[in-house]
Formats: sequence, C-alpha cells, structure tokens
Amino acid sequence: MTTHKEKIKWLKNKSRNYSNNIKEVDNIMPPGISREAWKFHQQIPGYRETPLKSLFRLAEMIGLGGIWVKDESQRLNLNSFKALGGAFAIYRYLKEKLDLDREEANFKNLTADRVDPAVADTVFAAATDGNHGRGVAWAASKLGYDSVIYVHENTSQPRIDAIENYGARVEIIPGTYDDAVEKLSKDAEKNGWQIISDTSWPGYETIPAWVMQGYTTMYEEIQQQLTRQGIHSPTHIFVQAGVGSLAASVAAYYRQLHGGNGPKIIVVEPTKAGCLYRSAENEELSNFEGDLDTIMAGLACGEPNPMAWPVLKKATDFFMVCPDYVAAKGMRIYAVPLRGDPFIVSGESGGVTLGALKYIMDTESLAPLREQLELDEDSQVLLLNTEGNTDPDYFRRVVWDGADAVPEV
Repeated sequence: MTTHKEKIKWLKNKSRNYSNNIKEVDNIMPPGISREAWKFHQQIPGYRETPLKSLFRLAEMIGLGGIWVKDESQRLNLNSFKALGGAFAIYRYLKEKLDLDREEANFKNLTADRVDPAVADTVFAAATDGNHGRGVAWAASKLGYDSVIYVHENTSQPRIDAIENYGARVEIIPGTYDDAVEKLSKDAEKNGWQIISDTSWPGYETIPAWVMQGYTTMYEEIQQQLTRQGIHSPTHIFVQAGVGSLAASVAAYYRQLHGGNGPKIIVVEPTKAGCLYRSAENEELSNFEGDLDTIMAGLACGEPNPMAWPVLKKATDFFMVCPDYVAAKGMRIYAVPLRGDPFIVSGESGGVTLGALKYIMDTESLAPLREQLELDEDSQVLLLNTEGNTDPDYFRRVVWDGADAVPEV
C-alpha cells in the first residue's frame, strides 16, 4: 500500500500590496494593451473565442457558487494557449522593426512576402517545454518565417513532433528547460536569430513583456463571457505557473481592471519545480534546485521569470505546490465529469488547478486555507485549462490506466 509521501503545501503571500497602482504591473500591462492584443489576434486566420465552460454540478457538490473553466485546448487547433503570447510578440517585434503604426501593422502586412527582404529572412527562436515552442513555430509559419526551437532532453516525442509539424527545426539540449534557455541565448547571438522567449534576463525584457501581454486576449474573452452570464468578475483565480509569465499576466490584468480589490489569485506549481513558492518563502527571487522531475512538463521550470516575480510578489494572494497525483486527479475529473457538466480534455499542466481546488474543498488538513481564501457558496472560481492532451500517450496512461494515482492514506 502506498502512502501520502507528498502533500499539498501552501503559504500566504506576505508581500501582497492592496494599492491600486503598482509600477511593476504598469510596466508589463500598460493601459489599452489587452485590447490591442485581442484586436490583433482576431485577424489571425482561424481565430475564434475559446469556450468558457461551467462545472456547475461539481461546484454544487463541493460547496461553491460556480466553477468556470477557460478551455484553451481548443485554441487555434494548437491544443494550448501559448500561441497567443508568441504571435503577439512576433507582431510587436515586426511592428517595431518596420516602424509601422497600429493600423499598418495588420496581419497581412507583416507576412514575409510583404515586408522588406532583410526582415523576411528573420529566424525566430525559442526554448520550450513544448507548448511555447509550438506556439512560436506556429506563429512564425503562419506569417511565413523560419523558426528554430530548443527543447530539453526529457521532452516527449509527441511534443517534439507537434513543433516540427509547423516547419520548425528542433534542437534537443542536454539537461533541463533552464539549460535549453541558456544554450539558446548563446546560439541565437552567434547565428543572428531573434529570440521570442516567455522568460527574461538582463538586457532581454521587452519581448517577454509582449508575450505576457499576448495572453490577455484570454482574459478579454473571459470577461465578456462572464458578463453574458451576469457575473461581473471571478472572485478567485487559480493559475498554474512554470516561470510565472502566465500567472503574472493574470495578476497584472485583473489588478489593472479592479485595482487592489480584485479576485483572490492563487499560484499553483508542481512540488518538484516550485521556484515561485520558493521565492515567496524567501520573499525574494529564488531558484528551485532539483531535477524538475514532474509530469507537469509545461511547468517544469526551476528559474522564475525575473519580470514576472515582482508582479506576483505584490499582486497575488497565495502560493501552492502540488504533487503529480493532484494534476492527474484534475485530469480525470475533467475527463469523467458529473452528469450535466461538460467533458474537458486537459493535459497535466492544465489539470493541476482543478485537482488543487478539489483537494482544498474536500481535505480537512486544508481547511485553514479554505477559510482564509473564503471559498464558499458565493465564490465564482476561474480555472484556465491551459492545454489539452499535448502528450496523447501520457494522457491515456493517466485517464485510462490510472497513472499517478492518488496515494492511499
């Protein structure tokens, strides 16, 4: 019989700032930028609003007012939200490079066959755990540019195949995601490639901010979808984190929208890659030392985005780390819903927030967290299903075969 060797851990953010204006938020989320991102994405062939699904039966079962799931598994046939950040960053890069105003910088005018030949030869590059690289490769191919994507040695073959399907050259780098980022930085400088990264480092900050801004199309859609349901805004947002760019974009968007009295934001990471949790413990930017051995491949990052951390430090409420079985349980709940709730295909990184929420509502040892979060029948909880079955073989192992089962007490 297996036992609970690892449990969910959580801590309240001691540095939470309730003021309406935070300079770190303004730096990555200037007024009007989310509308610009949304309008650009609407020009992309195949764009459509992804669904916001209600798990109303599950919410009723566990004592919540509502559970709302933004299902990014249906984003542009890419199985992930990541194309939003990569596409917007490439758009902003080309707009600046070609010195175009907002009206001139439309999708058609940015394609490689319409721009200056010197710009048309641009090679876009990224390091990835899978989804970001696929998003960059897809965006580059849509606009007619070449791309090269670096992945770490433990990246699954289905994720590599998905990137190559969009014409990218994939390089497999020994070590972790962080090693792939470091190697790409050196090779891009040598080869003249343009990096589109979702994490920053000294001297490279503008493009990661554009990537985070690109994600806000999701939130623009969510707010319109909630309004159609008669809901002003979520009361709680559980958001998964790797380097923290997605989580920071959520926090920054809702801080700009509501000031210091917006929804409670809970950042969720894998136990074996909790770099933001470690940073919150230390109250300063901190790396997670370890082999990053988690099923949540898209979250397996040991070094936080230095641009994301200051936002998360001041604009989020709680940090959590979860063992792999929590993500696996979330995947199974999505795949085998209560009668009346929609079926949702969710990968390992997509399912962890639902698994975490279910444990918080059901587990006696997490009652203090439940009470501090004020999760009750008046709560409207937002989750982001950030990916579908991006690794179909492992998805079947979890959902069909019960891989990463919940340990017995």
